[in-house]
Amino acid sequence: MSVDSIGARIEAIQSQIQALTGSQPAAAGFDQALASATGPAGATGPTATAASVPTAAAGGTLGGGAPSAFDGEIQAAAQKYGLDPALLKGLIRQESNFDPNAKSPAGAAGLTQLMPATAAGLGVTNPLDPAQAIEGGAKYLAQQLEAFGGDVRKALAAYNAGPGAVQRYGGVPPYAETQNYVRAVMGFADEYRRQSPPAAAGVAGSPLPYSTT
Repeated sequence: MSVDSIGARIEAIQSQIQALTGSQPAAAGFDQALASATGPAGATGPTATAASVPTAAAGGTLGGGAPSAFDGEIQAAAQKYGLDPALLKGLIRQESNFDPNAKSPAGAAGLTQLMPATAAGLGVTNPLDPAQAIEGGAKYLAQQLEAFGGDVRKALAAYNAGPGAVQRYGGVPPYAETQNYVRAVMGFADEYRRQSPPAAAGVAGSPLPYSTT
């Protein structure tokens, strides 16, 4: 049987099914469901990675809104360096997914994924120690916020790609990884602010020294 004959036979069977049931064949229903799931032009949501899907074992829960095992240290470090606790927590979630033993192939380590030279410059002797990692990451983020006039997007980009890249491009570099990183951290921070609105008001209710938009 030729390909054309097979195609005609399939169309005939589908027409009979439609006439008997008054509905589209199952394949059409599947295509429609797939289209609904993927959105316009087949677009899908963000890729789920280890850095963006928290687990209970890592100190978070699916959904990310529940307290982590390190909220006390995060709050203390944020207060010390004048940071929004939600922003710092969002950064940690993206960097390590609350895994204090996280390591990257490039050599970054700990909750805030500090490179060895950066950690040393921040006074962090053991980046795998949660308290030191959070302290060092908060200090470094505060330094970037100060360097870039309180611009959160630029500060986060500098944390990810280095301040030199931000200076070179005059803003968030055109690197997909860095652009996704900035969006992810700010999205997580917004999520935490919705869970704990008072935390977004800054330390002791004072205004934040930078823009979070």
